[in-house]
Amino acid sequence: MDEQELIARVKSGDGPAFEILVRLHYRGAYNLALRFMKDHGGADDVVQDSFVKAFNAMESFRGDSSFKSWLFRIVSNTAKNALRPRHERMRADLEEEDLGSVQGDFSGLERAQTSEILRAAIQQLPERQRLSLELRIFDDMSFKEVAEVMDCPFDTAKANFRHAVLNLKKILQASQGGKALEEMKQAFQSLQEDYDHERK
Repeated sequence: MDEQELIARVKSGDGPAFEILVRLHYRGAYNLALRFMKDHGGADDVVQDSFVKAFNAMESFRGDSSFKSWLFRIVSNTAKNALRPRHERMRADLEEEDLGSVQGDFSGLERAQTSEILRAAIQQLPERQRLSLELRIFDDMSFKEVAEVMDCPFDTAKANFRHAVLNLKKILQASQGGKALEEMKQAFQSLQEDYDHERK
């Protein structure tokens, strides 16, 4: 049974079909929520709320975008709403700061040192740059899907990604004091090639 058939069944009232959709997309939705919430309990709450919202809104899903990008937009908005009280309490400290965390390896890199350096560097990016990079690299989304999740024009999603790549390189170069870790070069190359390929 393909995803479109599952969606059609959910719209006709088939609860078990929605459970299959949940299993298919739970991990990706959870990882996205965790990047915003920074704690597992908060991410769990966001994901549960998001799937409830998605189920209740299935009739409005017309298929103009992929189900994944539609769901991820719900997760993103739900997480932002959950974080809003925190923003009001700590607005000065959180302005232009990253609200997420990076999960998993970066471009297949497994060395703990490299992963930690990259996590720290990505967390220094402005929020929209960080989110565009994470969606594109970690969630393997196209720029069209990134734009849908971030609720912005296609060109803006690409520009955010480009600025994220350039700023990430600057941050890592400064933090490493000129040290040329081969893994870092590979990470830069992977990011830049990815952007150049999408730009063509």
